[in-house]
Amino acid sequence: MRFENVCIESIAVALPGEVWTSADIEERLRPLYERLRLPFGRLELMSGIRERRFWPPGTMPSDASAAAGRAVLAKSALPPELIETFMHAAVSRDMLEPATAAFAHRKIGLPDRAQIFDVSNACLGFLNSLTILAAMIESGQIRCGMVVAGENGRPLVERTLQHLLTTPLDRNQIKPFFANLTIGSGSAAAIVCHRALVKGAAHRLHGGICLSATAHSELCRGDAAGDDGLEMQTDSEQLLIAGVKVAHRAWISFQEETGWTGTSVDRFVCHQVGSMHRRKLYDTLGLDITKDFSTFEALGNMGSVSLPATLVKAIDGGAVVPGSRVGLLGIGSGINCMMLALEW
Repeated sequence: MRFENVCIESIAVALPGEVWTSADIEERLRPLYERLRLPFGRLELMSGIRERRFWPPGTMPSDASAAAGRAVLAKSALPPELIETFMHAAVSRDMLEPATAAFAHRKIGLPDRAQIFDVSNACLGFLNSLTILAAMIESGQIRCGMVVAGENGRPLVERTLQHLLTTPLDRNQIKPFFANLTIGSGSAAAIVCHRALVKGAAHRLHGGICLSATAHSELCRGDAAGDDGLEMQTDSEQLLIAGVKVAHRAWISFQEETGWTGTSVDRFVCHQVGSMHRRKLYDTLGLDITKDFSTFEALGNMGSVSLPATLVKAIDGGAVVPGSRVGLLGIGSGINCMMLALEW
């Protein structure tokens, strides 16, 4: 897919204030660690994640999304009245019906003429939404839209802790729950528009590719659980292997579609899983890991929010500057991979 007139006019992040360190989580799991004789420090050692953040109890995903939506409007030079499509693209949802976008739309205070809906695709929802908005802009259906994502990982982590402490599991049986303990919370939002509307620098979305490998859709599965909880089980080792293989195929297609190469890209921003995934991905794709910008160390895996939030951090930190060619590399359970070319 290629786009000629699409820009990310503004992008913003909103993060919760409550910090849980990996050491805090292991301390809560002390009875399990002592029973199974697990070494303390293994969570940070294996994942590279030092800490993650959580919203206060009772926070709805639409509350998180609305915070990011208000933040991106504050950064934008465009009035909210121009927004014609609004998407909520997180894994987390307020409920099955209505769309979480309806609640976030009301809380942000967007115009009633905007088409609203949810986009759900695990950790790729935000990137998928960028391409949907881009296609609508290129086709002339709209000139401006907004995507938000608010992830609330607290219910999943708290239920996982409860399960690990109350169920007599052995070392092998706890492995599918390890990935849950790397999850964090946050929200992100972007305004995407036709470049004719941009006032100032045009941050062009040039296009990209997508690739699926649904034979591996069983490797990570999450669902609702009782008492408003969530549950997820992941074969982390096989998901890593399969995901990187898909990414390798996708990277070849990305270069063919965009003409961008590892040499011509100035900065890579990836979905944030952990240190092992990061090393394996860059080694397999043959890319310079020094071009990577990561946030998993302090924010954990925030689902659909991780990549856009990391992009914001890279911009704010000066790692992405005007004119930078940025490769957005997303991998999500399913397995799905999307890579986009962004010229900032």
